[in-house]
Amino acid sequence: MHQPARQSELTLPADQPGLLAPDTSGMNFYRADPALTDLLRIHLPSPLLRHIEPHLDRLGALAGGHLDECARLSDRHTPVLHQRDKFGRDAQWIEYHPAYRELEAAAFGEFGIHAMSVRKGVLGWPDKYPVVAKHAFTFLFNQAEFGLGCPINVTDGCAKLLSNFGSDALKARYLDGLTQTDMSKLTQGGQFMTEKEGGSDVGTLTTTAVQEGDHWRLTGEKWFCSNADAKVVMLLARPEGAGPGTRGVGLFLMPRTLDDGTPNHYRIVRLKDKLGTRSMASGEIKLEGAIAYAVGKLDRGFVQMAEMVNSSRLSNGVKSTALMRRAYHDAMTVARNRVVFGSRIVDLPLARRQLMKIMLATEQALSMSFVTADALDRAEAGSQDAAALLRILTPTLKFRATRDARKVCGDALEMRGGIGYIEEFATSRLLRDAHLGSIWEGTGNIVAIDALKRAVGRHGAEAALAADLHARLDDSASVPQAWRSRLRDLTDRAIGFAREVASRMDNEAEARRATSLLYHVASAVALAWEGGRIHEMRGDARRLLLSRMVIDHRVAAGDPFRLTENAAQRAITGHLLGDRAVGMAEVGELISAA
Repeated sequence: MHQPARQSELTLPADQPGLLAPDTSGMNFYRADPALTDLLRIHLPSPLLRHIEPHLDRLGALAGGHLDECARLSDRHTPVLHQRDKFGRDAQWIEYHPAYRELEAAAFGEFGIHAMSVRKGVLGWPDKYPVVAKHAFTFLFNQAEFGLGCPINVTDGCAKLLSNFGSDALKARYLDGLTQTDMSKLTQGGQFMTEKEGGSDVGTLTTTAVQEGDHWRLTGEKWFCSNADAKVVMLLARPEGAGPGTRGVGLFLMPRTLDDGTPNHYRIVRLKDKLGTRSMASGEIKLEGAIAYAVGKLDRGFVQMAEMVNSSRLSNGVKSTALMRRAYHDAMTVARNRVVFGSRIVDLPLARRQLMKIMLATEQALSMSFVTADALDRAEAGSQDAAALLRILTPTLKFRATRDARKVCGDALEMRGGIGYIEEFATSRLLRDAHLGSIWEGTGNIVAIDALKRAVGRHGAEAALAADLHARLDDSASVPQAWRSRLRDLTDRAIGFAREVASRMDNEAEARRATSLLYHVASAVALAWEGGRIHEMRGDARRLLLSRMVIDHRVAAGDPFRLTENAAQRAITGHLLGDRAVGMAEVGELISAA
């Protein structure tokens, strides 16, 4: 197994006057990320990690090179909807820049990210991949290209919905294409849910379904449809005669093309002009008697789709983490290479504080992403405790990581100054894309309410979170006892506050704060647990310092008029921004310092 390259080994000479600070061009995002390797060592069996590591290394190099350039071109040359062919016939099609097709070939073809957890044999591995492994690829790919992350995810989602709930006939007809890595056989998927009448309020949708023999005819309008020209679409509609609300909603599979090769009876009315994810076509769809097939029980459509939404929220959190990691790489590259007023930016106190803010949110999200992915793997293996844990972790990760990504990408842009605002550099694209995360699959308010009112108030999932966090602290014997005790106390207080908010309807306005506290405390525990494990593996306990920084800066209420910079804080910052491994004894002293 390779030793990840250190950040300082990847920087460029700064002694050439008149040059702008370099960017991440040519960086291998896998080799530049020892934390990723550490977490994969913790969460994956060694044989699997050994198998995927060469592929992660190749993807890391592509993401920092060719794929990044393809992403830049795809963002600039957006999809174009054509209504007719050159002979004047009605034949809708979307024109994509060749660079977007290269991104598709890498994601769907070479690496098969969409199929990893559904199809055996991807990248030569004899079984399906655990979610942790799949999202390592998600994390690296989305550091280059965020827009295509949606088609990858929804294709994966369509395959899982079909596999879990579809009839044998539907599976035989469509499942292979959705999981293909041969680009000539691939059928990408889409999930068309949002309507003018209801985004988060799915129960108000007005799309109707009328049965006609072995299929259904759909009529209505879907308002925000990403991967608009997908060959297979999963969507919700209300069967004729069904009752109101989500209980009356069914799940349907709608092909883009009918058996005779003619287009199905729906039109792409127009493509959306979006702030970010410009490379990917999102459109408005008008259903005009489109032929579709029922998937699962008609009265369980919303419940079935909700399972996929939760999986998508995890993917959303991972992709937002990828944006933060890319922003961190860019900020560090600037800070280490640009000299101002006779000093490197990385050596200036305010810049170091800003870099720490970028790092802290990024590492929190990375830890929580893999803790959540691991919970999903264990839940799918049959663990009821893991399923309950997943129920609270997923909306908590989605709520906080996506919001942090907006701030982190903005701070990284500022590190480059006015040049960061120029579209030739990646930072402006990162910032635009980051704003999608907190809207996609539920806005911040909706997801916070889901975490508190439903996961906690209705399902009692906070008990599983409390048990998990206490177990991680029990499993961290090398971590100083005093710090573990403090984290236990904060865990109990965060869980208690979440229960209080969930139990009182008049406290709904506190849902966001309670969800954030769950996230921060859970990430502090995870970072401490990881610090102990990594120290056992290679003698570096610095991740424990991040645990303290989370508590000091994201949880503890401070006096706004009190100076917080001191020798301990400066030492912690120096270790975290540096390359040297730090042992548990030295870390323990800093953890206990005032």
